[in-house]
Parts: sequence; C-alpha cells; structure tokens
Amino acid sequence: MPMRAAENWKDYELLDASAGERLERWGDYILIRPDPQVLWNTPKKHPLWKKAHARYHRSSTGGGRWENYQPLPEVWEIGYESPELTGLRFRLKPMGFKHTGLFPEQAVNWDFMADKIRRAGRPIRMLNLFGYTGGATLACVRAGAHVTHVDASKGMVAWGRENAVSSALADRPMRWLVDDCGKVVQREQRRGNTYDAILMDPPSYGRGPGGEVWKLEDQIYSLVEECAKLLSDRPLFFLINSYTTGLSPSVMQYLLGTLVSPRHGGVTSADEIGLPVTQSGLVLPCGATAMWVEGE
Repeated sequence: MPMRAAENWKDYELLDASAGERLERWGDYILIRPDPQVLWNTPKKHPLWKKAHARYHRSSTGGGRWENYQPLPEVWEIGYESPELTGLRFRLKPMGFKHTGLFPEQAVNWDFMADKIRRAGRPIRMLNLFGYTGGATLACVRAGAHVTHVDASKGMVAWGRENAVSSALADRPMRWLVDDCGKVVQREQRRGNTYDAILMDPPSYGRGPGGEVWKLEDQIYSLVEECAKLLSDRPLFFLINSYTTGLSPSVMQYLLGTLVSPRHGGVTSADEIGLPVTQSGLVLPCGATAMWVEGE
C-alpha cells in the first residue's frame, strides 16, 4: 500500500517514535503522546525526550491525563505553509484523550484538495463532514472553495471558527453547522443542494448531538451512498479518511468504486498517510485515505 507523507510542516515535527509514544514539536513546545501503532522499542536517543513540556499518560480504565514538566500555555498557535497553501493558523491546546486539536498528517490531504480546487478553474462547492476544528475547511476555502463544515460538537465548530479568524479567513464563504452529519445529508437532499467535492473524516465510534450512536463499520456504506446523491453533475473529488484499523483503505476504495464511479466515471485510489520521523528518517503511518477524483 503506497503512503503519502505530510512533509511540508515547519511548525510541527515528529521528532521520534518509540515504545508506544510519539515525541512531537508543536511550535515551541514539546509533547509526548501515546500511539498504539508504535510497536517498536528503539533507543530513545533524541535529547528532547528528557526535555518535554508535557506527557499524556493513558489510564488502564480509559482516558488518561496530561503531566506537565515545564510551563505550557493553555492555548497557542502554529502555522502551516506549503507550495499549495499559505497563511493557515491553528489554535492548539492539550485535550482529553491525548488530542491537541489538529491531526498534522492531514496536511498532505489539504495540499491535494487545494491543488484540485485551484486547478478546477470553476466555482467549487464542498461538503466537509465530521469537520473537527476546520483544518481541511480552511485549506479548501483558502484555495477558493465555498465550504459547508459539519460537526456534531459545538465546541469543535467554535474552535474551527477561531482558526478561521486566526487564518484571516473568517470573511470567506463558509457555513458552519453543529449537527448530525447524516441528518445534514438528508436535509441537503430534500433541499436539492449539490456539491462538487465531499470530504468525510468519520470517527470509529461516537455519539451525535442527540445521543445517536455512531459505529463506523455499521454506517459507512449507507452514509457514502447518501452522500453520493449530493454530488453535482461535474464532481471534482470525494475523499474518505479513516483511523479505524478494522476498515482497510481498499474497502473504502471499493465503496467509492461501487457508489460513485458507475455514475461519474473518474478514478479511485487508496493509500496510507503518515508523518516523517526525524530521528529514524522513516515515515510513521497515521491513517488511511480513499479517494475518487474526476477523470483527467
């Protein structure tokens, strides 16, 4: 399976990975976070292992806690620049379940989508489902798309709006919706709305704003099937991200091949996405993406 690495970061760096943990630089701050995919126990030779600002400890009963070793601000910002994107700014803060508010490996998809949107040479309407704190939304808006951003968490959508302000994009064409993604898709169908691009970044498991249970393997087919009905007559791309180990990239590619390709042609593919590890020179797998893109 091919892998695409997010290689353009300057404010983020995966310094090392060993014994179930990542050593990461987020701007001026060094964090140690658990990662179940880091199965190797290589020597922790990087000097910053001993100079981290904070470490997240998992609990055997679920969840966990941050332990601060040095002063760490409640909130700070980092930027992202690449040949495709400029001026993106993201607010970070240590959260429960080890998160910081950003998945840096997704930058490789931001660049891909921004390039597609810019080269399209026409207005692009995009739907971003499970949009989290808006990284992909802002990248695509920066490239010129009109984006509808949907997430069930009011806090995540508010965070995305803050990132839009930090990135000087708050006045660009965006709709921010706090809602269940499936309900939004059904509503958009009833209204006759269509989209030229769709991004879906669903969690493995979660609950909607009304307590609805979401389990990816049980619901991904029907959601992709319904989303496909929202595609315009000239769709540009449809991407599905997954962090669910039981859902392979090839399975997601098959979904797109059966639900999108028969009507729209185009090309499907699937790969892993990852982050370069400074210490080893290797790439840490961090998830998977399946994509359908219009025929060249």
